[in-house]
Amino acid sequence: MTSLYDQRRHALMNALPDDSFVLLAGYQQKVRSKNIKYHFRQDNDFLYLTGFNEPDAVALLYKDSHDQIHYTLLCRPKDSAQEVSFGERAGVEGAVTKYGATAAYAIAELETVIGEQLTHQHHLFISDELGRFNDKIISWSNLQRTSTSFDTPKCYRTITPLAKILHPLRVIKDAIEQRAIKAAVAASIDGHVAVMRACKPSINEAQLAARFNYEIAKHGANEVAYPNIVASGNNACCLHYEENCSQTLSGQMLLIDAGAELNHYASDITRTYPVNGKFSAAQATIYQIVLNALDAAIAQVKPGTAWNTLYDTCMRVMAEGLLETGLLQGSIEEVMATQSYKRFTVHKTGHWLGMDVHDVGPYHDDNGQWRTLATGMIFTIEPGIYIPESFDDVPQEYRGMGIRIEDDILVTLEGHENLSAAVPRTITAIEAMMNSNE
Repeated sequence: MTSLYDQRRHALMNALPDDSFVLLAGYQQKVRSKNIKYHFRQDNDFLYLTGFNEPDAVALLYKDSHDQIHYTLLCRPKDSAQEVSFGERAGVEGAVTKYGATAAYAIAELETVIGEQLTHQHHLFISDELGRFNDKIISWSNLQRTSTSFDTPKCYRTITPLAKILHPLRVIKDAIEQRAIKAAVAASIDGHVAVMRACKPSINEAQLAARFNYEIAKHGANEVAYPNIVASGNNACCLHYEENCSQTLSGQMLLIDAGAELNHYASDITRTYPVNGKFSAAQATIYQIVLNALDAAIAQVKPGTAWNTLYDTCMRVMAEGLLETGLLQGSIEEVMATQSYKRFTVHKTGHWLGMDVHDVGPYHDDNGQWRTLATGMIFTIEPGIYIPESFDDVPQEYRGMGIRIEDDILVTLEGHENLSAAVPRTITAIEAMMNSNE
């Protein structure tokens, strides 16, 4: 039976010229201090094509003259002493029996194996995000030309980043990936609901961040897709605030942007609500503007919609709302033409979601036009309005708040599915949950 990873490797090789050779570099484990290492996380492109989740590995792919794909995995050999201390290794034998490699070798043999396999291929595709082999690629590319006799046909090679071919393939999520992302989102839903229930004046942001992590661990998620952002009051005006060390105060809004990573797939949800469980009039006004923008953009999601439509929809709805509050001046046409709304809206309104929280893949087609949505795409939509304390020309009741609402959206055959809708989003639902006794 063909495995998922076999299918992905075949899809990749079929997208490449026939005489191609692919080198995939896995990540190495990083040292935190002396002999203490960081928890290992594999390179996503490497994992996507191999399923191999050990450090210090390299995969090689090429087609032979019979159009058969050869998949060679080079990895750490078995070592009983190291495995007692740091865990079991697949080893060379396991690379074949468990991970489906055509052939496997110890990583120390890499240069020899490349010399043997990189022979007639004219196109060398490299996936080495951290530049592990930057000083080797040119010499490897020239191996055949410099090591054969003078009257042997020479092989001059192009060198191309594999991302150019692979990352567009990763934008469309298959059924297995969709289930994995939905599982990560489900863990995050429970985390967000728990934090919303726990939020109250005088609690530390760090406690709420820890509560999120505790809840997602119940789903088996021992990683977050990115550092938790738990930002009360003016802290929320820093888009990637990570200190999570302030005491919450009654009258403030709390913005939490947090997502579980489960089985190497990410989620990404943001909610904003009053620390004391009751929106003030000013808070409710700005919150509803942002929610209206989010809902208007989600309503646009269906196959064939241009990607930029979602941003343009969010900006127009928020500009109209800011005009109604008096925070912007002029006509809607003037505001849109001058983009004066950007003073309050600051950032774009979404990104692909998958193995990375900001997942890979182009937002434009080969002609430079905005990509249109297609069934199987998953992405976030996350409009926001930010009014720092320093905006002293803005009425005081609006200042010191950042409001962002973010949902994870799947494009379906006929429309869309909001995967994170179960986390309360409306003012009524948020207040009801925060003031319940459950």
